[in-house]
Amino acid sequence: MAHRWTPDLKAKDVTDEALFLNRRTLLAGIAGTGLGTALAPPALASEELEPNSWEDITSYNNFYEFGTRKDDPKRYAGALTTKPWSVQITGLVERPGVYDFEDIMKKMTIEERIYRFRCVEAWSMVVPWNGFELADLLDLAGIQSSAKYVAFETLYRPEEMPGQEMFVLDWPYVEGLRLDEALHPLTIMATGIYGRDIPNQNGAPLRLVVPWKYGFKSIKSIVKITLTDKEPPTSWNIANPREYGFYSNVNPEVDHPRWSQASERPLGGGLFARRIPTLMFNGYAEEVGDLYKGMNLRKFI
Repeated sequence: MAHRWTPDLKAKDVTDEALFLNRRTLLAGIAGTGLGTALAPPALASEELEPNSWEDITSYNNFYEFGTRKDDPKRYAGALTTKPWSVQITGLVERPGVYDFEDIMKKMTIEERIYRFRCVEAWSMVVPWNGFELADLLDLAGIQSSAKYVAFETLYRPEEMPGQEMFVLDWPYVEGLRLDEALHPLTIMATGIYGRDIPNQNGAPLRLVVPWKYGFKSIKSIVKITLTDKEPPTSWNIANPREYGFYSNVNPEVDHPRWSQASERPLGGGLFARRIPTLMFNGYAEEVGDLYKGMNLRKFI
């Protein structure tokens, strides 16, 4: 994989969750034994941020298909059937079709990466994801030269996802990226956390993670991917275009209409946890800033 991301931080073996939570391990950078690369942005090392606990990551979730409260996904997502699972890849690709999840996993190189994950509501967490580059999955289907965007769609199964019975959003949930964003080596399809299979409430068995964007861009339980030459609709932009744009890059200089985005509260420290400054592109400006060179980042939010 010639485009495989290579971190600048030094590698150190990890065997279990306890080592992930060790500050010295994080500062050194982490490479999972036999799983390849771990990745942390410079901000994580310089600010000595630690990965959140399994309990934090799996108990405080936005997954409206199971309800609007943060604890609803953990309470209700156990009803979701994730085996068997398949992903339809269609549109401007050379090999459209339905791809079995287990077959996909056999072809992918699984990596462990530590990403800061920021929610638009101004809280953040640090998650050790397991997954593979989205670019590698798209390579399986073959990208046609006319493709400019990648659209994603979540499973629609209201009998197992009770939130889909509510008129909170138009279902199924849809999301999109520009093709160069999708092919960036930081963009992954996550299949696990802390080396374990990803729990249902976090988007099992396959979810998008784009670490320089707000968390709502990370569509969960994906069943369809479409390559297209037109900017695809996205669920939150459809629901409230005044507040949620297509790009949804983390930008502390642009306030949400209802709150400032200049600082964030790390999850796990309680309501009185020290707020920290929000970094441009969530701390990944050096890696992804060139994608938006010349763009008005106040207009294209």
